[in-house]
Amino acid sequence: MRQIKHPNMDQVELTDIMYALSDPTRLEIVGRLANAGRKLTCGELDLNRPKSSMSHHFKILRAAGLVETLIEGTEHMNALRVQEIEQKFPGVLQSVLRALA
Repeated sequence: MRQIKHPNMDQVELTDIMYALSDPTRLEIVGRLANAGRKLTCGELDLNRPKSSMSHHFKILRAAGLVETLIEGTEHMNALRVQEIEQKFPGVLQSVLRALA
């Protein structure tokens, strides 16, 4: 099975993160991942949207450096890159997550 590419944090720009978070669906995905506090499968995050739409949203979240998707067997497990984002952009993700609460 192919590996999923993720940007290094030195490639991530704040504008990429803000763009990714500007969409309500992606914002909901990020909020659910944060609330879960664990990796979630794509199925747990489908939000009653077509698979192609969800794939698009995950691609944008990964490209922005917000989400890491790991393949474990047949499952795609998704996790927020909270520590890495916090280190590069202190307080940004935490502020967004507080606003969702």
